[in-house]
Amino acid sequence: MKEPPPPNRKNGTRDPNQVEFGIIWELSVYPFKLRAGDVFKFNERLCRVLRVNYSSAIVIMNRPVREFKTRFDKPVKFQPPPHQFYISPNSEVAVLNRKAKR
Repeated sequence: MKEPPPPNRKNGTRDPNQVEFGIIWELSVYPFKLRAGDVFKFNERLCRVLRVNYSSAIVIMNRPVREFKTRFDKPVKFQPPPHQFYISPNSEVAVLNRKAKR
């Protein structure tokens, strides 16, 4: 991770002639509460965040295995694909796999 320059300088330059042309260095702060890879519980089911941007977070949730019998009394198990849905990136959910900062 980049370290910010000292607060009294712009863009790390000391040339007084380039003060007007320097770009102010600001480290971007990650503004989202959710991050890609986070795992949380929703309706007693585990969900994983796939992708996060400024307006939404894409989440997948596994569906339960469906078990049924055919007309000929043969048991069949069917695993449906995971359910994908969108939530706010600022949703206040308890993330289960994120380590706490010390």
